[in-house]
This record gives sequence, structure tokens and C-alpha cells, in this order.
Amino acid sequence: MIYLKKIAIIFLVIAIGCSKDSTPPDEGVDPGISNEIKLGIYPKPSSGWMGETDPYNTTGWAGDVMPYYENGVFHLYFLHDALSKPAGEGFHDIHEFETTDFVDYDYEGRAIDYGSSNDPDFAIGTGSVIKVQGTYYFYYTGHNGNSGFLANNSRESLLLATSKDMENWTKQEDFIITAPNGYYDFDFRDPHVFYNEEAGEYWMLVSTQTDARKALVLLFTSSDPATDNWENQGALYTTSDEENYLMLEVADIFKMGNYWYLTFSENWDDKVTHYRVADSPSGPWRTPERDVIDGQYFYAGKTVSDGNKRYIMGWTARRSPETNSGNKEFGGNLVVHELYQQSNSEELFVKAPNNVSSAFPRNINLDVVESSENATTGTNNYNLEAQNDQSKVVFNSLGKSAKLSGTVSISSEANGGIFLAGGSNPSDSFRIQLEPRNNKIIAINNGSFVNVVNFDFQSDKEYDFELYMDESVVVLYVNDEIAFSNRVYNAYDSNWGLYAEYGEVTFDKIQVNFTN
Repeated sequence: MIYLKKIAIIFLVIAIGCSKDSTPPDEGVDPGISNEIKLGIYPKPSSGWMGETDPYNTTGWAGDVMPYYENGVFHLYFLHDALSKPAGEGFHDIHEFETTDFVDYDYEGRAIDYGSSNDPDFAIGTGSVIKVQGTYYFYYTGHNGNSGFLANNSRESLLLATSKDMENWTKQEDFIITAPNGYYDFDFRDPHVFYNEEAGEYWMLVSTQTDARKALVLLFTSSDPATDNWENQGALYTTSDEENYLMLEVADIFKMGNYWYLTFSENWDDKVTHYRVADSPSGPWRTPERDVIDGQYFYAGKTVSDGNKRYIMGWTARRSPETNSGNKEFGGNLVVHELYQQSNSEELFVKAPNNVSSAFPRNINLDVVESSENATTGTNNYNLEAQNDQSKVVFNSLGKSAKLSGTVSISSEANGGIFLAGGSNPSDSFRIQLEPRNNKIIAINNGSFVNVVNFDFQSDKEYDFELYMDESVVVLYVNDEIAFSNRVYNAYDSNWGLYAEYGEVTFDKIQVNFTN
């Protein structure tokens, strides 16, 4: 295959020049990657990576991420979603980012191409990479919904490509796994393969349904992937009647401390990433009180460990049209969180990766440009009291990617938070709102509900928070416990502020940091 040269995605918005020859490139030579799209800590693939004349020379988005770690490098494979897809062409070929720190990224271009209209991988779905005796095995989903293909084949199947260097991948045309009897071959996808040391064998998790349309994670096992002999062991986890999830997509499994964790994303209206806990990899699986990693704008979360820390990464959905009232669409920007435990608790906590948190060294002075009569302002301290109306403080636009941090305490009857992208009126803005009486954090755009995550508030307790804004991705972390990702266009191009309603909210130690 033609392997695309690297383009350094230097942290935040650095344009990279990429010359284009006037004559066609030699066969086997990278046609060049455009520098027209700004990329940063929440990257998306560059446009122009196929060359100027190709129909796929278009804005691209990152879909489901398939991470693999080796020798200090995180290889973040993902489904490439091109904004313009030529008629008759396949889609969702697998591309790759590389990073060592989740701050600077290299975009590696395409790793595995989609097939023809007669191939099982006319479209590609999620998979995973494992290394066995010097060979890399990339198990992935083949998807073909063309009527001519469906006449004699399953819509979805599990396929395989191998490599010796993670750069040149060869599809193994004779390898295919389809849904066993009793399971639904229309939805049979997302193979996740790992070596289970406790069981002494390789495990493959597959997202599917029974013939009766009951969602489950199916387990296959093998003594050696090189034999192509995977045996069905039945369901590892099945959705309960209370959950009634349509699909348990992109399942992942790992051990942290004394516990095993199973993550999956529900293919339903809410579309969030859940997790379950067990004392063994076989279950039984318990549902924690707060069983989500993030809200409804972080999907298809999968994890990877460097042997010390574990990270979960998914995508924050774009909108079409690209406004705060546009429709939520597949694909967006890569977002990475760090997962950890407290005192060997079985609950998972979420925070920003350390390198990301420390990548904003320059602190700026904040000047209040407007405030309510019932707002008291000090040095990076703002006390807002509101009874029948709102209280607010307003600041000038930030103008570029930034980190906002501080503490917040909020009375039990109050709502309050941060407003962006709307000028000086919270009600006309995009609001990230804390609601102690509902134990929720919600996102509201111009009065319309957008997103939600549960959080157990205690009245008048002081909570630390960090808010990262990079391009149109905004990610909030509260107390290093929960993440809340959102898509907010023009987040730092207009005034922003802090607000309260129905009670008292105090913000302290508020500061804004830039990278330089």
C-alpha cells in the first residue's frame, strides 16, 4: 500500500507547510497532506491527504478509536469519516494518529483501506490490534449493506489484517468469522482481542444480538491467533431488561487493581460509554452507582495502558450544520481522558492526562467587563447571589484555545456554571450548568437541552474544576471524578462568563491559562 508521510500536529493551532509538485507524484510516493485544518489536543484528520484531485480530498473526522501502545508510542487507529463520500465508494477506512504524550500528535494517514462493493469490508467498523510472536494482528469489522452482497452474505463479519511493522498491513482474505447460529448477522461487530493471563488464552469480545434481538457481548477464545481457530463461548455480558440497550458497541475489558472492568457504548438515544465491574474476567458484572465515563458527546470509548496509567479515548460528535443548534452527527474529534481508582475502590474516576493539564503554562489577568448588582468580585473570586433572576460576571473573549480552572461551591437550591459563545447573556449562550438539586451537570444551548452527566453534589462543598477549550471541543473535569465533553462552536470568539440562578454560587481561584 502507499503509506502516507507523517504530519506533525503540533499542540494547538500550528500551520504546517506542505509543498505540492506540479507533476504527478511517482508511484508509491505520498501525494502530500494538506495543512488547511487546525489541529490540537483534540485532533481530527487533515484534509487533502489523498491529493488535490481526489474526491476524498475533504474535511475528515475521527470515528471509533482503536488504541495500541508499544515502546513509548500510542498508536491511535480510528475510523476515518470523510465529509464527502463519492457515490459507489466504500467508507470508514482505518487511519492513525501517533502520540507519546496526548499533546503533540502525528497524523499517519491511512492504515487499512475499505474494499469494493463486492467485498465484506466495503465499509469498515471498529476492531483492535494485538501482537503475537512478532506479528501484529488487526481484527476489524467488515460491513456491507449492498443488496447484491446481502443476497448471499452476512451484513457484518469479523476480518483480519496482519503486519510486521504496523505500517504495511495485509488483509488475510481467507479469514472471516460470521455470527454463529442463534445470533444476528446484521449486527455482529467490534472485535476486541487481548491475551487473558488469568485464563491462559486469547479472548475476543464481539458486540452482537441474539436472534431475538437481545444485546450482548459474545466471547470467543483461542490458544493462538495464528491458527485462526476462534471458539464461541457464549455471552460474557447481556443487557438486562431494565437497561434494554439496543447494542453494546465497542466493548473493552481490562484489569485495574483488584477489579475487572467491562466498557461498552450503548447504541440508543443517549449514546454514552458505560462500564461494569467484576472480580473476575468472566463476571458476574456489577453496575456502579455512576456507570458512565462522560456524557452524550463522548462515544465509543476504548482504553489503552502504557503499563503505568490507563487512558480512555472516544470521539466528540460534530454537528451539521456546524453551529450549536446543528444536528449531532457521526465522527468528530479525538478526546482522551485518564482513568484511575481511589484507594483501590472499584469506582472509576476520570481526569485530564497530566501532560495536557500542564501544557498551559501562561496565566493571564482577568478583567470583568460586566457584572450584576448582586455579584461580588474580588481577585479571581466571584460570589454570585440570585433569587428571582440571574447573577453573572462577564469577561472578554479569550481569542484562542485555553484552560479555565478554579473552584466552585453551590447551594443546594441553585443552578450555576459557565456560559460561552453567546455574548453577555447566559440565557442566549451555551451553558455548562451545575444542578445540585438534580445531582446533574447539564449543557444547554440557547435554552435547549444538549447533554447531561450525573454527579453527586454536596451542598456548599468546594469542588475543583478544569475546563479545556480547543477549537470547538470543550471538556470539563470536576474534582478529578467525572468528565463532560461538548461541542461548542465559537467557544472563545465572544464574551464568556460565570453565572448563578435561584441561589448562591461562589467561584474562587479562577484563572485562565494559554500555551504561550
